[in-house]
Amino acid sequence: MDSVSILDKLIAFATVSRDSNLDLIRYVAELLEAHGIESQVIPSEDGHKANLFATIGPAAMAGVMLSGHTDVVPVDGQDWTLPPFEMTRRDGRLYGRGAADMKGFVACAISACIKASKLPLKTPLHLALSYDEEVGCIGVRSLIEMLQDAPQRPLLCIVGEPTNMQVATGHKGKIGARAVCRGREGHSALAPLALNAIHLGCDFVAALRAEQERLATQGARDGDYDIPYTTVHVGKMNAGVALNIVPNLCTLDFEIRNIAADDASAILDRLRAEAKRIVTAASSAAPEAAIDIEIFNTYPGLDTPAVSQAVAFVKSLTGANGTIKVAYGTEGGFFSRDVGVPTVVCGPGSMAQGHKPDEFVSVEQLNRCDDMLEKLLDRLAEDTPLAI
Repeated sequence: MDSVSILDKLIAFATVSRDSNLDLIRYVAELLEAHGIESQVIPSEDGHKANLFATIGPAAMAGVMLSGHTDVVPVDGQDWTLPPFEMTRRDGRLYGRGAADMKGFVACAISACIKASKLPLKTPLHLALSYDEEVGCIGVRSLIEMLQDAPQRPLLCIVGEPTNMQVATGHKGKIGARAVCRGREGHSALAPLALNAIHLGCDFVAALRAEQERLATQGARDGDYDIPYTTVHVGKMNAGVALNIVPNLCTLDFEIRNIAADDASAILDRLRAEAKRIVTAASSAAPEAAIDIEIFNTYPGLDTPAVSQAVAFVKSLTGANGTIKVAYGTEGGFFSRDVGVPTVVCGPGSMAQGHKPDEFVSVEQLNRCDDMLEKLLDRLAEDTPLAI
């Protein structure tokens, strides 16, 4: 099957992260099996979702792995003019949720696997599909554990997030954290006798903003990013029950997106110290004052050297002269850090279309991805070992 036909099937599976992806995984496993390709399905602990891993070619050797996630973001509250879970082809574009992020690449990768099954590969091709990438790269972690225990680890990983088929060598890491601010409740008419947890939260937000200013003006820089420094961002703040009650609880969610030269844990340590300072100042009036910080999600950045053989190899497949780094996170950091696999990000479409209504990928981009993967198959069929 060609990649467009496969993409049509994939978009029809409404694999929003909050829902199951099992129907899509079954479809892929059955499609691969129909072409003589065995796949390993790795279920989540609750059995509601699954990863998939398959190898085409000599199983006892390390090969090139194509990596993609199967989940998509919700369409709730978005003004779609086309059916989100039905592929629409119009004016050279293929519309549907996940077309760009990143079922377009997944379709190309599956098509490449089917083509590979008919070739005498000397170096294997691996396919790795995950779940729950969109909610913090959660599902891939069981796949990482499997690869760590495997007798052979891939020579190279290509994560097919949308890059307009440019070769991306890096992205920032991320820590997602929650600050729980505790004060003392009271009647608003007697507010000075209480301790407003929102005020504690605002003081901590001020500390976050000061840290962001320090990073922007004094921190390390990487000019390959649109924002060349580490960023700190507050995304949610929740507190209060009624206007006439001084709230005793305020929670805020914040994130750190760090470039490779910055240690995110050291930044978090500075923020914890600022939280302690804020609490100390307030504890004379309310000994129960507290700001507790807990991490609820984290993933590593990716920083593959642009001069590495792995990057040169992928550039030879795409015809690229240069490399980029992307603003968004991927699963690539896990493959690089935890499995030791040289990793690049390269896939069809643009993230400018991702997560939006009427998401699309162009046929031209899919064709370019198919061309890259066909060149890859040619290299995998060569007798000469890959220099990666």
